[in-house]
Amino acid sequence: MASSSTAAIRNPRNPDATLPPSILYLSFDQEGGSFAVGTTHGFMLFNADPFLKAFHQDFSKNDQGGGVGVVQRIFGTSKFAVVGGGVGPELSRDKIVIWDNHVGQFTGELYFRSEVKSVRLRCDRIVAVTMHTVSVYDQKKLQLLHEIETGPNPKGLCEISRWGRMVLVCLGSDKGEVRVEQYGLSRSKLIKAHDSDVACVALSNDGRLLATASTTGTLVRVFDTSDGRLLQELRRGSEGAEIHSLCFSSDTKWLAVSSNKGTVHVFSLNIGTDGSQEAEQSNSYLPRLSSFKGILPKYCSSKWSMAQFRVPEDIKHIVAFGHQKNTVLIIGMNGRFYRCKFDPIGGGEMTQMDCRNFLQPLDSDYIIL
Repeated sequence: MASSSTAAIRNPRNPDATLPPSILYLSFDQEGGSFAVGTTHGFMLFNADPFLKAFHQDFSKNDQGGGVGVVQRIFGTSKFAVVGGGVGPELSRDKIVIWDNHVGQFTGELYFRSEVKSVRLRCDRIVAVTMHTVSVYDQKKLQLLHEIETGPNPKGLCEISRWGRMVLVCLGSDKGEVRVEQYGLSRSKLIKAHDSDVACVALSNDGRLLATASTTGTLVRVFDTSDGRLLQELRRGSEGAEIHSLCFSSDTKWLAVSSNKGTVHVFSLNIGTDGSQEAEQSNSYLPRLSSFKGILPKYCSSKWSMAQFRVPEDIKHIVAFGHQKNTVLIIGMNGRFYRCKFDPIGGGEMTQMDCRNFLQPLDSDYIIL
């Protein structure tokens, strides 16, 4: 097990005891192979498949807070982009520091005029998101390359493609609007995605597909980033919800969605490589409603999910697709990790393959990096 400082925050009612860490932030790495957890003490890294705890970096000193409000791993490396968070954090909220776990110290930092809401990473870029700006930096030189002004962005909504030509999506200036930057083509496009505010966005690995959800939370829309075409409309449910996470599978055949309603959904996309709609297979979970188009309410013409998995309601959960075929990984702010499998033909309830409490892993759950 690789570990660092054992300092912890003391319990004021019992000086000999320590308060357990509270979760402030969750993120999967760019390949879905691991996930990072920002806590009131520092941050932790876990291998996702199989589930193993890699290390815990504790930034708390004596009675000082060591909270980490944002943490993103740079692919499979030992480097992390870290932002302070929680009550009285030792690390600042208005700068990004690069932590190299191999050498056990900070190796770089970027300062901003306001709080950093989120960070996105590629092997060659660091993207920092504040309330009104998105800033793109060269990762090696930490040099500013581009800055975008956005509408108010308290959630720090922004995504970038993971490989190939860089595509970036962020909020536009108007309600319900998203902006797509095609850096390799020096092209920018605004998409009116929703009538209400945008609540969540996701990009496919190659940046070809964009998924958006609004604060209404009933619909997820999938767009072609090259021309802004609406390719598919997916219905999470008929009642409003807060969408917490969207994620494309690596082959863009599936989209996973989590919300505060306590159900993780998997949708079949059926979108060709050229953005065209592919013919749907004769799957048992697909209702045949095309004959009633224009007669039934609009929610009947949207596509419903083909697989579902239940998690506790009103707890934020983040989703990713696992390396094993037809598997979904789920991590929650309650400290729970799930691995489940869906039937790509029959759909229905997913099968739980694993469930762990990552705040209290077993001794056998540790690995040495």
